[in-house]
Amino acid sequence: MSFPLYIAKRYLFTKTSNNAINIITIIASFGVIVGSLALFIILSGFSGLRTFSYSLLDVSDPDIKITSVKGKSFLYTDNVQQVLENNTAIKASSKIIEERVFLEYNDKNEIAYIKGVESTYSSITQIDSAIYVGTWLDPELTNTAVIGNGISRKLSLGVHNFGEPLSILVPKPGTGFLNARNAFFKMNAQIIGIYSGTEEFENKFVFVNLSEAQNLLNYQENKVTGIELKLFNDTDVDEISEQLQQQLGNNFKVQTKEQLNEVFYKVINTENFVSYLIFTLIVIIALFNVIGAIIMMIIDKKDNLKTLFSLGATIKDIKKVFVLQGFLLTFFGMIIGLSLGVILVILQKQFGLFMITANLAYPVEFRFSNLFIVIITIIILGFIASKIASSRISKDFIER
Repeated sequence: MSFPLYIAKRYLFTKTSNNAINIITIIASFGVIVGSLALFIILSGFSGLRTFSYSLLDVSDPDIKITSVKGKSFLYTDNVQQVLENNTAIKASSKIIEERVFLEYNDKNEIAYIKGVESTYSSITQIDSAIYVGTWLDPELTNTAVIGNGISRKLSLGVHNFGEPLSILVPKPGTGFLNARNAFFKMNAQIIGIYSGTEEFENKFVFVNLSEAQNLLNYQENKVTGIELKLFNDTDVDEISEQLQQQLGNNFKVQTKEQLNEVFYKVINTENFVSYLIFTLIVIIALFNVIGAIIMMIIDKKDNLKTLFSLGATIKDIKKVFVLQGFLLTFFGMIIGLSLGVILVILQKQFGLFMITANLAYPVEFRFSNLFIVIITIIILGFIASKIASSRISKDFIER
């Protein structure tokens, strides 16, 4: 064991005759413990929130969505079909039709979007798992629809209201004055399911079978507004997206889930980074106690330092003693804080100690990356704090 490390351990773990210094050291250790604990829990909490938020997007958005650059719709040609079938990374695909519609039910009305989907759509997103009342669309059932919880509340519309169907109206294309009675294409649908999700998603879509959406909009059989894809491995989504864009050409827009929700992803990542900076600032403030504790120790051990200097210890060695003492103080405080943090995160994940609602525990996620971030942050800041405190030591200070 090196001489500076031996002395540093003695100073750290041995009580001094000055109780004030002992108390200051305990306070400094407590500050590091709390700072490490808080930083790890906040990072774990935001990791959980990010995963939870992304899981909501798995319900509403595909891995990749293909739309037309010009106009709302395009023809699903043999060439497009061949490109998709030849790509082995694609697990499933579904043609879709989206259009803004006018909803009517029992003298109540609402503006939303109709979304016509194929029978394979439930394998594209996790929409069927978001159905909390009723069932998902059945291709064998005609004139049926699944609506969002927000639309259901606004229209006071539940499942299997066979007395009165939901009227879905789309303005007929054309210009000039139209007779109000003949101005819309109309479809009556019975509601067989209600889905939940993000607030925007719940208030946006009425899902119907693709063929019924084509009939409502008077589309020909191979005319669609988009194609949604599910990949075998979504980690390759950017590469697959670029590949499809090159193969399909500039007439098509190929977007990943992240590109479809660009603002959402930026907000989540920015909040995580800002929270890290705020709690790092708290850790920095806590480390001022470490600086104070080391400086008080230097003053208290001034006679010992003079003896060490007389015995041949260099100023560099003596400075190193207190750098190591401060480093050990922050290191052991960090270990205790992280241990408590890991235990709390595991308990929250397993038992839901803190609840958002009666049925939803606050989401947390244990990640080694968060553990690594806290360790690096505390070690670097602790080392800097120790260097600042030990800079007080000089030959003049010892010999005075």
